[in-house]
Amino acid sequence: MDIYKKLINKEAKLSLIGLGYVGLPIALEFARKISVIGFDISEERVRKMKQKIDPSDELNAEAFDGCEIEFTTNPQDLKKASFHIVAVPTPIDTHNMPDLSPLISATETVGKILKKGDYVVYESTVYPGATEEECIPILEKLSGLKFKKDFKVGYSPERINPGDKVHTLSTVVKIVSGCDDESLENIAKVYELVVKAGVHRAPNMKVAEAAKVIENTQRDVNIALMNELSIIFNRMGINTYEVLEAAGTKWNFLKFYPGLVGGHCIGVDPYYLAYKAKEYRYHPQIINSGRFVNDSMGFYIAKQLVKKMIDKGKKVLNTKVLVMGVTFKEDVSDLRNSKVADLVSELKSYGVLVEVTDPHASSEEVKMEYGFELTDDIADDYNAVVVAVSHKDYMDLDESYFKSIMAKNGILVDVKGIYRNKINNLSYWSL
Repeated sequence: MDIYKKLINKEAKLSLIGLGYVGLPIALEFARKISVIGFDISEERVRKMKQKIDPSDELNAEAFDGCEIEFTTNPQDLKKASFHIVAVPTPIDTHNMPDLSPLISATETVGKILKKGDYVVYESTVYPGATEEECIPILEKLSGLKFKKDFKVGYSPERINPGDKVHTLSTVVKIVSGCDDESLENIAKVYELVVKAGVHRAPNMKVAEAAKVIENTQRDVNIALMNELSIIFNRMGINTYEVLEAAGTKWNFLKFYPGLVGGHCIGVDPYYLAYKAKEYRYHPQIINSGRFVNDSMGFYIAKQLVKKMIDKGKKVLNTKVLVMGVTFKEDVSDLRNSKVADLVSELKSYGVLVEVTDPHASSEEVKMEYGFELTDDIADDYNAVVVAVSHKDYMDLDESYFKSIMAKNGILVDVKGIYRNKINNLSYWSL
């Protein structure tokens, strides 16, 4: 009997290693169909999930209903599973180099409990070749088993978009790949249990890895172009959003917009591809240039605000500025690689007194990640307000609100242009 039949007959279990914003939704979807073991190294996260609380604030308690799942921090519990999915973060280090340590650690955990006939499928974003070059040798070494003969490996990149209730695991086509024809078919059938949109069978694991890493690289390069255009148009005195609105009337104009590009996908994945490209003695100029532009935007916005304060005769040193929004994107609590932190850091380097607020973020986590705290007490004497993240909570704010929290001749910086054509009396600037 193959692994797929064993899973649907509940003669075998599926494990999910890494229960973050990617892993938990996958685990719960499978747990409605088959028996699942959810593993995470964080005892606090596991404690919350046992109480039907999503630590990432993406899912409500009802998402846990009707699920046959065992949450655990004990690696030995993984022995009860035969189909293992690894969905741990793959960040970059301080030098923008791939940091595979979470992936290596998870692979070591699986390798120690791996048995004959088991499957291991990776969902973590990596450079092409990483699964075969970095992970499989560890699985073989720690298990004492032979790849392909004793256990199978596949790669199926995650496509979960934080905060997106439309494009979910079940509604987005899933790329799957295996180490041979048999594993590809079994892995495809397992994912078809939960992905209503169907699966795309990639010819091999490297193709699947490459497909994932270029999804976000493509977006990164396109957003970088918009950011560069915004810098050019700012010097010309032209509003970028008005230009894009006009250009967007052509049927084949791609609708990307300027902004801060952070997070654990678009702001990270291009570095993985660029890193691997250098192994093949190619220096990726467009990818690296796009990264440079996008990584610079927080500093650019801060400098533009300082210039405007000087133009208006405001004293920069010890002036008060409120930054609204610190998460890496709208309507999520995720702080990883937020470029708002660069904006805050740059303003502080000029001696500006910066206060930051965000209805979705945890002040404790912000302090731990970036070294500053959030404020809940909004004052009424800010010389400037920067709306850095377009949370729904901010969409209905009007000019009178901003006037009420600003000193005379205040400046409103609207990074995403959500108040365009709505501000008449305040000094207003957007990308």
